[in-house]
Amino acid sequence: MDVVVVGAGIAGLSCARALAGAGARVRVVERGRVVGGRLASKRYNGRYTDIGAAYLVADDPGFAALVESWRARGIARPWTDTLRVYPGGAAVAGPTRWAAPGGLRSLAADLAGGLDVRLSTELDAIPQDADAVVLAMPGPQALRLSPPPAVAAAARAQTWRPVIAAVLTYPAREWGDLRGAFVNDHPTLATVCDDGDRRGDGAPVLVAHSTAALAAEHLDRPEAAGPVLAGAVGDLLGLSAEPEIAVHRWTFAQPEPSESTHAVDGRVWLCGDAFGRPRVQTAWLSGRAVARALLS
Repeated sequence: MDVVVVGAGIAGLSCARALAGAGARVRVVERGRVVGGRLASKRYNGRYTDIGAAYLVADDPGFAALVESWRARGIARPWTDTLRVYPGGAAVAGPTRWAAPGGLRSLAADLAGGLDVRLSTELDAIPQDADAVVLAMPGPQALRLSPPPAVAAAARAQTWRPVIAAVLTYPAREWGDLRGAFVNDHPTLATVCDDGDRRGDGAPVLVAHSTAALAAEHLDRPEAAGPVLAGAVGDLLGLSAEPEIAVHRWTFAQPEPSESTHAVDGRVWLCGDAFGRPRVQTAWLSGRAVARALLS
């Protein structure tokens, strides 16, 4: 079986890894320069900062086994089971959140090891030289390739919200034991995470994620949202220093959840974290579900 997987995020890599492990011939095509998708880490001032997914949660046995293997090899670590919730700043316990000392993209790079991954490769149509094509991407991006009707319908049914991430680098740490926080009912700020604590190196770096409303307002000029987010974080945490600001725009960041695990029409499949509760684990499960369906 020859399979082309379009997209080297966690869903595409999960699918490709399962297919290759069963003996299928797989090539992964990615338009970006690196693997990972929204499992993203970007270098600022000589240090990688997580700018996409904030962490992993692993409560599925299969995904938990993968995460445990990453821990055994020192590339993932349990970060925290407690985050703050604002207004109020109360510490609220929840599931263990996992992080990566080398940045979360290092986990995608590990999944990609040994696979035929072709980076910086832009497609404008469904590849015709394969028995199956897996579109591992947000539905709006899949529609650019003119997929067959059932896959196109599933793609159009997806609803996505944008987010702007702001990397805030301070002269020194002045926020105490923060870990991370959910910010409710705020016009501009949705979450803030202590990236130095998350990565384990103590760097004075916070990463703020915007509300969808702020992101929608600044999609054309995301850099304009940076000072807004920096001001909101400063007010929230009572910070006096002005940070160095860098921003990243995610046009398709947060999908509304759905019930299915994937969509298919003939030899074309669609998978990703829109198929289920939007989490890294969901993307991994969706890609694996497509692989299992193909192999069966």
